Amino acid sequence: MGLLRFHWDFFGPDSVTTAEHFLHHLDEFCKRENVSGYRHWVSPQTVRTTAIMECDEQYLKLIRDALRPVRGERVIDAG
Repeated sequence: MGLLRFHWDFFGPDSVTTAEHFLHHLDEFCKRENVSGYRHWVSPQTVRTTAIMECDEQYLKLIRDALRPVRGERVIDAG
């Protein structure tokens, strides 16, 4: 299966802290729902901070429906 990347955006002066806190809840969700092999990080930008998660495509419907990311994309292997 392929690899997917999901994005959640946070705005404002506390956006980095909020996005990092979101990742804590994302870990709890993944443990509860048995999502394995994922990774996540925060990407601070000028206007917003984005929390990003990569996981196997088999979790598409679960993540999309339960966590409602603002964007999703398929990660294409350049190699």
